[in-house]
Parts: sequence; structure tokens; C-alpha cells
Amino acid sequence: MTEAPRFVALDIHKHYAMVGALDADQQVVLPPRRVPMQELASWAQRHLRPTDQVVIEATTNTWATYDLLAPLVARVVVTNTFQVKLIAVAAVKTDTRDVLVLARLLAANLIPAVWVPPPHVRELRSVLVHRHRLVQERTAAKNRLHGLVQRYNLVPPAGELWSRDQRAWWDGQDLPALERLRVRQDLERISQLSAHIAEVEAELARLSVQEPWAELTPYLLQLPGVGLVTAMTVLAAIGDIARFPTPKKLVGYSGLGARVRASGGKSQTGGITKQGRRELRAVLVEAAHAAIQISPHWRQQCERLAVRIGRPKAITALARKLLVVIWHVLSRRAADRHAEAPAVARKFLRWGTNHGLASRQGLHRAAFVRQQLDTVGVGAELREVSYGGVQYDLEQPPPAPRPRQRRRSESVPAG
Repeated sequence: MTEAPRFVALDIHKHYAMVGALDADQQVVLPPRRVPMQELASWAQRHLRPTDQVVIEATTNTWATYDLLAPLVARVVVTNTFQVKLIAVAAVKTDTRDVLVLARLLAANLIPAVWVPPPHVRELRSVLVHRHRLVQERTAAKNRLHGLVQRYNLVPPAGELWSRDQRAWWDGQDLPALERLRVRQDLERISQLSAHIAEVEAELARLSVQEPWAELTPYLLQLPGVGLVTAMTVLAAIGDIARFPTPKKLVGYSGLGARVRASGGKSQTGGITKQGRRELRAVLVEAAHAAIQISPHWRQQCERLAVRIGRPKAITALARKLLVVIWHVLSRRAADRHAEAPAVARKFLRWGTNHGLASRQGLHRAAFVRQQLDTVGVGAELREVSYGGVQYDLEQPPPAPRPRQRRRSESVPAG
């Protein structure tokens, strides 16, 4: 006889998880109790059944918990904490009440589930989060140096305050001993963080030419204002573009959609919702700023919108338009209608040159560029591209494979 399904909820905290379960009649079958996180695996093995359904809230260690529970039960649902709060607002809030509320919502099929990213998406997201933290730390150190310059009314020479060329200038300033110590450590910290960021970006570059990202990356890099870090951030945030049947769904996911209040025959729109992936919004706004500097098409769009709504709102509107273009090029695997082949080729050349990506694939730079242009469907008529004062022939035949050299241990024995 098949066991009746139970609806199990886990309210996960740093050191413990509060667990509880209801049956289909909303009766408590597993009273709420604390389980230390280090004991959760053994508890799950003993108490969970193959017919159970489990809900957990999205938090820091959600995916490790998901991977632990998924093989043991019929279904694991990951829910958005913010949306659950909108459904179940309570005047009295405790761990015990929270876990039972989650279980009741699961039993009633009212849980707003989130997409569970596969391992390769989680890996890319973790790399990008690590880079973001390093950049934040470096920016804080740079801001401290700027603050010190203002505090002591110093007049620095032209250039970046933290570059090696400025070390002699810093050493020549009449500063208190403590400030000199802080300056030295901040300069060392910036240099160290820059090296770490470069190492992480090399890893992003390596991932960009590996499946499944290798097929998608060139479609994003063809767009003006989209560099490698931006492209990988967009891919990590979206995951599978098939999740979004329309561009409107993707815009809503990013939080770039406009707020709408409609009631009693009146409708009013406001600013963007900002309810979605923050990093996706941030890189799209940066890309919009860059696009208007590079592309005449996007510059005209910005100027037209700025007359009506002002430049800041125009940039946000362009970020939203850029996301719509991203949906189309990824969904249809198509070239951008406004793509300029020479500019796209130069970007591909820079992509293949940085971190030696072309040579790692056994390709000359020109062959790497031609491969990516053919993938996207841009620049079929392009014969050469100029980059860094060097002219690259895109019709150059690929190099012949090198003959494999036999190792000493592989030599044929005499006789």
C-alpha cells in the first residue's frame, strides 16, 4: 500500500533547520523541531519518505540542501522568501509558526516556486559573486585613498592614485605615521585585489568557450556595450532562455518592468519594480551607458527618449530595450539587426586574444574570429579586421594540425 504524501517544510537558519510536516488534511504529522545542520543529512535519511513533498526557502545554503533532499523525496520546492511573506503575513512570527505556514502553503499548492538552476549555472553564478565581492573590496580601498586626498587637501599628479607610478608621490607626502601605514596597506590591497580579479576573469573567459556557454556567448558579445563579464552575468542570471516564453517575462524577471497601479478605471505607471535579479539590472544599465557611446543606433534612441523623459530614465529604458534584444538573439540564435560587422569582429578578436582563448583551442586569432562570426551569422563578407594596429586576414586557412610527438616511453623498442 502506497503511503499517503506528507508536506514537509524546512525553515533553514545558519546553524539549524526547523522542520515540520502536515498531511493532506492539514493535520500535523511531524511536530516542528530543531535539527542541527550537521545532523540534517542523517535526519533526512531516517524520517523522509519517497512520497513526501518538501519546501525550503531560498537562502545561502539552499542548493546544498536541495541536492541533499531531492533524491529522498517525490519533490523539493524552493520558494521565494519575499513572495511567501506577501502571502502569509503574521502578527506573531516564530520559527515554529513559519515552518507550519510553509507546510500549509505547500499542501494547498500555493507555494511560489523558483527555478532550480543546474550545477553549471550555479558554478557560473558563484564565480561572478566572488568577482563582485573582490571588486567591492577594491573600490572601498580606492575610495579610502580618495577620501585621504580630500581630507589633507593634497593635489595628486595626473593618473590613478593607486598606480605604481604614484608610489613615489605617496612616499613624498607629509602624512602622520598612521595615515602612511593605511596608504601603504591600501595600495598593496588594491594591487593584490586587481591580481585576484584578473585571475577570476581568466576563469570566466575559460568558461565562456566551454559548453554550454560557448554556443551562447557570441550572440551576446555581438551587442554594443556588452563585454565578456556582462555577457557571462546575463547568461548566469537567465540560465535557460526557454524559461521565458516572451520578452515581457524576462523583463519582469529582471525588475526592469514598470510598476502599474490600475483600479476603478484609472491606471498609473511608475518607476521600475526592482523586484528581480539585481546583478542583471546593474550590468544592463552599464551596458546601456556603453552602447550609446559606441553605437549610433543606440545613441539616437537615447537622444530621442531623453527629450521626453530625461536622460536617467532614458538609460533605464534602453537597458530594458537591450534586454528585449537579448531575448530575441538568444531565443532565435539570431544576429542583431543593427550589428556592425567590423565592430563585432574586433570584439571577437579581443575575446580570443585575452587569456589566450584562441590559442588554447588550437586556432589563430583570425580563425577564431571567423568561427564566431559564422556562429552568429554576421560579417560573411568581411575579409579582414584591424585591431591594435595589426591587420588580420579573416580568409587565412586554419593551421594544419601538428604531428604528435612520441614520448620516450612510447618509443618503439629495437628488434
